[in-house]
Amino acid sequence: MAFDNETRGKLQRFVTDIRALLTEDFTRQLQQTYGMDPASGGVAPIESLNHLDDERLETAQILRDVMDHYMASEAKDEKQTRVSVLQRIAREQAFTILNRLAALRMMEARGILLEAIGQGTQSQAFRLYQQVANGSLGDTGETYKHFLHSLFDLFAVDLPSLFDRYSPQSRLFPREVTLTKALELINGDEIEPLWTEDETIGWIYQYFNSKEERKAMRDASQAPRNSRELAVRNQFFTPRYVVEFLVDNTLGRLWFNWTGGQTDLRDRCQYLLVKPDEQPEPAKRLRDPRTIKLLDPACGSMHFGLYAFDLFLEIYREAWAWEQTHGPGCLDSETGGSADLKPLSQTYVDQEAFLHDMPRLIIEHNIYGVDIDPRAAQIASLALWLRAQRAWHETSVKAKDRPQVGRGHVVAAVAPPAEVDLRKRFMEELDPLDAALFEKTLFLLKGLPELGVLLQVEKELPALVRAVFGEHGDLFREEDMAKWHKAETRLQEALSEFARAARSTYQGQLFAEDALQGLRMIDHCREVFDVVVMNPPFGGLADGTKTQLAKAFPTGKSDLMAIFVERGIGLMRAGSRIGAITSRTCFFLKSLQKWREHVVLGMTETQVMADLGYGVMDDAAVEAAAYVLEKKA
Repeated sequence: MAFDNETRGKLQRFVTDIRALLTEDFTRQLQQTYGMDPASGGVAPIESLNHLDDERLETAQILRDVMDHYMASEAKDEKQTRVSVLQRIAREQAFTILNRLAALRMMEARGILLEAIGQGTQSQAFRLYQQVANGSLGDTGETYKHFLHSLFDLFAVDLPSLFDRYSPQSRLFPREVTLTKALELINGDEIEPLWTEDETIGWIYQYFNSKEERKAMRDASQAPRNSRELAVRNQFFTPRYVVEFLVDNTLGRLWFNWTGGQTDLRDRCQYLLVKPDEQPEPAKRLRDPRTIKLLDPACGSMHFGLYAFDLFLEIYREAWAWEQTHGPGCLDSETGGSADLKPLSQTYVDQEAFLHDMPRLIIEHNIYGVDIDPRAAQIASLALWLRAQRAWHETSVKAKDRPQVGRGHVVAAVAPPAEVDLRKRFMEELDPLDAALFEKTLFLLKGLPELGVLLQVEKELPALVRAVFGEHGDLFREEDMAKWHKAETRLQEALSEFARAARSTYQGQLFAEDALQGLRMIDHCREVFDVVVMNPPFGGLADGTKTQLAKAFPTGKSDLMAIFVERGIGLMRAGSRIGAITSRTCFFLKSLQKWREHVVLGMTETQVMADLGYGVMDDAAVEAAAYVLEKKA
């Protein structure tokens, strides 16, 4: 169904109501139960909470560890910082519970899960669970809580960023009266049809931050003052037709070219622009679909990736048929840097086994996303996983027969851990050279929450490796990267072990997880992509990053959108395509003349452009243009 204004209005009212309900509940729990007041910033000593049992006392300590971890990366007035951090904790707990309940409801609608949310405590799956429990878990409300926790644990295997009950964003659970009201809102008649739609979870993310909050941020400062403001102020959902237009003419067009036009995408992609008499020359070897990489560098809820998933399904099917016709070895895996891949027909026993595995392959090989908002990364991972489950459901693959999906390639650009004591403790366990490399890497990632992919870590990495392991000249750049790869593997293993050993100190676990996320971000920046699609942030640069970005991207320094386009082109191989929807002003403002000359005309060839005008991106006050550029050799 179409997400028209009326439909979006219904969903926005639902999100506004349930956000207020959950946030108020968790704020009260922090105040009344755990001695942490988001209004004043006051935090009672843990020793004074003698009214709590052991389980809640552990939660109280963990919440304080989360607060200290968040505060370590802040450099403001301590009391004011504590207020904002405690408000952040309440907001994150509310967002996570909402996403979990919505995810379970969407699973029901896709036949992945027996009814568990749709009728609350009268749901079919819960009634079965209740019969087995037979009163051993307490009254109905307490048993339903255990039931939901068991579902969270079940799906945490595939989606730890959302369902892991031990993550910092999920230490609280709504009280029974709040949960009952939340389920009534989720099961309201107005939004019932929306749970079958892939886009619903993205609109929930869009509406969790209100227009009033964005307006207040803009009124307070012309430019974003921190990473959260940058994320919230640029949270504009891309319309479906724009998504299709850009993906059709990037990913769809590349596959069209590679197959010499012999692809069903020619008819499937309604916005693919092909001249009536056009017949491109087919390549001698078709690209192995497992090597095709698509990046959304400001992915939000992964709207571009969801539609790209549809095209990748068709691309994989056609690649299988191509190999059956032309024989093993006809698919090119070297261009994508995966020369060790076996032919599809040698990897799978038959076509059925191959088709069975396609959704997993797409998530683990093809779709990459980055966002500076950790909540967006949470939603994006969920959206892709749900899309994979729908693909299996539509082909009648039972849940027990579906492959387990790996973590994929969605990364949150979070701040590197700032706790000095923990850093020293961790480095003491490393080889001295690895310890030096780790410390320099953390310093390199310092601006990550505000910059995301704009932090050009791949350019600094060779010099950083040489500074630690020794100088051996430009001719040995590949050796620099080999040393980095080996050292990175050692650091990842050490951080994982540190997180396990530090589980009794929750802050140590958070330290290790944020450091691991930073290493994943470096891996993203070292990839070479075939397609980049995006709806990037626009407007003035944040004060904290203005100098750094102006130096790195001098021709686009007057607007973030121009910088994102240039950065996207820099991450692609020659002949690849970038599709973007931005303000149309970048094509005529005098301040961006050098950007047009150097980037748009100098580095690329313009393929298609649509001047869309005003009112395209929800409430964004810009006149928009959607365009596709191809990187020159």
